[in-house]
Amino acid sequence: MTETQSGRAKTGARSRKAAGGLTIQRVFSTEGVHPYDELEWERRDVVQTNWKTGVTVFEQKGVEYPTTWSLNASTIVTTKYFRGAVGSDVREWSLKQLVDRVVLTYVKAGKDNGYFKTDADAEVFEHELTWLLVNQYFSFNSPVWFNVGTQSPQQVSACFILSVDDSMDSILNWYKEEGFIFKGGSGAGLNLSRIRSSKELLSSGGTASGPVSFMRGADASAGTIKSGGATRRAAKMVVLDVDHPDIEEFVETKAKEEDKIRVLRDAGFDMDLGGDDITSVQYQNANNSVRVTDEFMRAVEEGTDFALRGRMTGEVIEHVDARTLWRKIAEAAWACADPGLQYDDTINDWHTNPETGRITASNPCSEYMSLDNSSCNLASLNLLKFLKDDDTFDAGRFAQAVELIITAMDISICFADFPTESIGQTTVDYRQLGIGYANLGALLMAMGLGYDSEGGRTMAATITSLMTGTSYKRSAELAAVVGPYNGYARNAEAHNRVMRKHQAANDSVRPMHVSDSGVHKLATQMWADVVKLGEKNGFRNAQASVLAPTGTIGFMMDCDTTGIEPDFSLVKFKKLVGGGSMQIVNQTIPRALRKLGYQDEQVEAIVDYIAENGHVVDAPGLKTEHYEVFDTAMGQRALKPMGHVRMMAACQPFLSGAISKTVNLPESATVEEIEDVYFQSWKLGLKATAIYRDNCKVGQPLADAKAKKAESTTDAPAAEVVEKVVEKVVYAPTRKRLPKSRIARTTSFTVGGAEGYLTSGAHEDGQLGELFLKLGKQGSTLAGVMDAFSIAVSIGLQYGVPLETYVSKFTNLRFEPAGLTDDPDVRMAQSLMDYVFRRLALDYLPFDERQAMGIYSAEERQRYLETGSYEPAEETGSAAELVSTPPASSLVEEVGHDRRETETTEEPGTHAVHGEKAPEGAAKKAHTSAELLEAITGTAVDSPLCFTCGTKMRPAGSCYVCEGCGSTSGCS
Repeated sequence: MTETQSGRAKTGARSRKAAGGLTIQRVFSTEGVHPYDELEWERRDVVQTNWKTGVTVFEQKGVEYPTTWSLNASTIVTTKYFRGAVGSDVREWSLKQLVDRVVLTYVKAGKDNGYFKTDADAEVFEHELTWLLVNQYFSFNSPVWFNVGTQSPQQVSACFILSVDDSMDSILNWYKEEGFIFKGGSGAGLNLSRIRSSKELLSSGGTASGPVSFMRGADASAGTIKSGGATRRAAKMVVLDVDHPDIEEFVETKAKEEDKIRVLRDAGFDMDLGGDDITSVQYQNANNSVRVTDEFMRAVEEGTDFALRGRMTGEVIEHVDARTLWRKIAEAAWACADPGLQYDDTINDWHTNPETGRITASNPCSEYMSLDNSSCNLASLNLLKFLKDDDTFDAGRFAQAVELIITAMDISICFADFPTESIGQTTVDYRQLGIGYANLGALLMAMGLGYDSEGGRTMAATITSLMTGTSYKRSAELAAVVGPYNGYARNAEAHNRVMRKHQAANDSVRPMHVSDSGVHKLATQMWADVVKLGEKNGFRNAQASVLAPTGTIGFMMDCDTTGIEPDFSLVKFKKLVGGGSMQIVNQTIPRALRKLGYQDEQVEAIVDYIAENGHVVDAPGLKTEHYEVFDTAMGQRALKPMGHVRMMAACQPFLSGAISKTVNLPESATVEEIEDVYFQSWKLGLKATAIYRDNCKVGQPLADAKAKKAESTTDAPAAEVVEKVVEKVVYAPTRKRLPKSRIARTTSFTVGGAEGYLTSGAHEDGQLGELFLKLGKQGSTLAGVMDAFSIAVSIGLQYGVPLETYVSKFTNLRFEPAGLTDDPDVRMAQSLMDYVFRRLALDYLPFDERQAMGIYSAEERQRYLETGSYEPAEETGSAAELVSTPPASSLVEEVGHDRRETETTEEPGTHAVHGEKAPEGAAKKAHTSAELLEAITGTAVDSPLCFTCGTKMRPAGSCYVCEGCGSTSGCS
C-alpha cells in the first residue's frame, strides 16, 4: 500500500490558503445531546455458526448496540467491522467504538485541511455524521469500516480501475497490482484492448500471444490469491473493445469453459464453485465485458460489415458481419452469462474529464467508470428512512443528508492510502466519489408504486437527480473553500457541459403525482445552482454518484432491498434471539396497502393470504390493478427483464457513473431475448448491461440432490465412476411399457367451473406410467389437445422422465380456467395443469419429495396445526394418503427488523404479523432466501455457497451477498 504524500501535501497547502470554511447546519442531531444519548442501548451475544457443519465460526459476547438494530445487522457489523483480535483487550465491543473510530478520523482530517469555518462547525459535523450512522440513514463502503482509524493503511476505496499496455513489463505489472488489490479484499477492472492481437506480428517477427492468453495468467493469479485473502473470492472485470481482432475468441472463452465444466462434472469431478477440481477451469475469476461503439450497434441494426483493427497501426485487419458477431455475443451470454456489454460512446459522452483521457474500463460491478489508474470510495443512503408519515418522500432532509455525506467522502481523500502510486495520484487529482442509495424497491412499495410502472420510474429518477444535483452543488461549494480538483482547469468546459446535460435530463422528467413533483422541484433548483456555482467556483470532484450493489452495508442499515433492486420476495426470514429464525411478511406491505386505500380488516386478510401463499395473486379484496405494486424479483409475479432495464434507464441520466445490476432472465429465455435486452439497453441510454439466465452456469452449487449424488460415488473407485459415466453418455433410452393389465385410478375434478376426469395407470412397482385427461366434448379442440398432451407425458414417463420433473415444471402454471376446485386437498388451482400435477404428485410421489416442493395434504396440514410437524408419525407406503396444496409458496429473504420484535413470546417458526405458523418442513432446513426457495419449489437456485457460514448467497447488483453473515462475492 503506497501513500501519495505529494498529493496530500498539495491538497493540504491549498486548504490552508483557502478563505473561510463550511458552516455546518444542525439538522438531525439535537443541540446539547450527544447522538448516542438519544438511543437506548443493550448488550448482545453474537454467535455465528456454519449451517452446514454446525461449527461455531465466530463468538463475541456482550457487544453493545442500539435496541433498534436487528440481530442480523449487529452480527454482520461485529464479525466484519470490529477490529482487534477476538478475546483480547483491544477488541472493539461496541458500535460506539466503531463509529467513533471512523467519524473522529474524518473530523480531524476536515479540521486539518480547512473544511470547517470554526471548531463549533466541526463538532456539529461530528454529531450529524454520527447521528446518521447510528440511526442507519447511510453507510460508508466496507473499506472505510475495515481500515479507517486503525494501524492498517487508511484505504477507503472499494473500486479500482487499472491499465495495461502492449509490453511485457506492463502486463507483469498488471498481475502484481491486481494481486495487491485482491489481497486487500477489493476488486479491479481494466481494458486489455491495447495489447496487440494474436493476428498481429511482434517486432521480432513472431506472432503475438493476444490478450486472451494473458488473461489465463491473471486468472490463475487471482485464483491463488483469493485462497488466502480476506474475501476468498477475487473480483475483477476484463474489458475488450469490439473492434479488437481477437474479439470472437474473447467472447467465446467462458462459454467454452462452461462446456468443459459440464463434461468434467458428468465424468464425476467436483466442479462446484470452490470444489477441488474447479481450478482446472480457466477465466472463472473475472466478469467479461465487450466495449461496443455506436458504430458497431448501427452496423448490427443495419446488417452491415464491421471492421476489426490492429492495435499498433489502427489498420483494418479483417471485416466481420456485425450481426454474426452480435449473435455470438448473445449466444455466449445465454450459455454462461458472459460477456456483458459496456456502451463506449454513451459512457464517454457523459465523461467530465475527456481532455485527460477516455474512459476505457470499469470496476468489477460496472458502476464505477472513470480514468485508468483511479479509484472511488462509495457511500449509500437508506431511502426508506426518508419516507414521512404521510407516505411522501422528505426531499429536504434527504438533500441535507447528501450534503453532509459528500463532504465527509471528500475529506477521506485527504488522508487515504492507495494500493499504487499512480492510483493515488489520479484519485487525489480528480477526487472521484460514488454516493448512491439502497432500499429503492422497499420505498416504492411503501409508497404504493409499482417498480415496473411510470410512477415508480419517475419517483426513482427524481430521487436520483436530486441526489446527484445536491452532490455537485456541495462539490462546487467545497471548491470555493478548499479549491477545485487538480484536473478541473484542463477539463472545465467538458465538466460544465456534462452538468448541463444532467440539468437537461432533469428538465425532461414529467412528475406524475404530488410526491415526486416536490422532489423534482427541489432537484431542478439544485441543478440550476450547480450550473451557476460550477461556472464560478469549479468543482471539487470529477465524479459524484454511482449505484453500487450495497451488499454488506445494506445489511448494516437493515435494508429490505439492495441498491436499485426491487424487493426479492414478499415473505422473508428473520433471525431470533437465542438462535433459529421465523418467516415474516415484508413489513412494507401493510403500509403500502393502507396507502392504496384498504381498510384495516382488508389489510389483515391480504397479509394473511400473503403469509400463507407468498404472493398476492387472488388475495381477498385486492384489486388486480394493484398487483404490480407487489411485484418482486422472483416468485409468482416476477418482474419482466425489460422492467429492470427501464428502471435503470430512468435513473442513468442522473448518475456520474453507472449502475451495478444484473438483468435476470428465466431458464427458458432465448438468445433472441438476450439480444433484445442488450439492444434496448443501448437504445435507452444505459452505460452497461449484464444478464443472467437461470441455471446457465453449472460450476456452482445447486440442489441437495447433487450433493447426495456426489456422496454416493465417494466410495467408488475413480475408474469405475468414469466408466459408468461413459456408459451413460452412449446409452440410448429404452421404453418401459406398462403391463397389459395394470392398476389405474380415475379422479373426477372441477377447476374454476370446468369439469374433467384424470385417469392414471401405474407399473407393477407403483410408479406412474401413463395418464389420460378427459376435458371438453369429444371431438372438440380442447379434448384433442388434452389427448395429445396425455400421450406426450405418458411416453415421457415410460422413457424414464421422472414424475417430479413434470411436477416441478407444470405446477404453478397460471391460465384459465383457474380458481376453486372440488378436491378437498387441492382447494385452489392456478390452471388445469397446476391441479393435475399436484394431484399426481400427491398420488405417486413419496412424502420427502413432495415436502421439498411444498406440496402437502389436508391431513398433513391439519397434523401440522396439531403437532407442529407435517411428517406422519409412521410413513405409509401409500402416497395417495398424502395429498394437498402447499401452505406457503414464496421466496424469502433474511432481513433485519427491530430487535425488540424478536423478544416476543412467539415461538420460532411463527409469522411475526399474525402469529401464524410458517411451513416448518421447508423452513427448518433453510437458512436464507435461496435455500428456502429450493425447499419450496424443488428447483435449484443458481448462486454460490458462502465460504464463511455455508449458506446459499443471493444476487446483489452484479454480485452475490450472504444473508447469514454478510459476506460478498467480491463487492463491498
